[in-house]
Amino acid sequence: MENARSIPTSQAIPGWRLILSDAGRFWALRQTPFPVDAVRAGADPAVDADTFAEVQAAVEQQEEIARRVTS
Repeated sequence: MENARSIPTSQAIPGWRLILSDAGRFWALRQTPFPVDAVRAGADPAVDADTFAEVQAAVEQQEEIARRVTS
């Protein structure tokens, strides 16, 4: 991802850093670690997808895993 492009501010996910690779793939990296229990339950702090909508859905899926085990 040496030539990663910036993401428009309209495409933001609070708590996650977005990267658009030189190949046009979206990556999202959680800015703070998930709790250990969430990681053990399968929450992944780094996801990728072909479109912003898909990476947004992937992030929501990870956050839902974390909510289930930390609530």
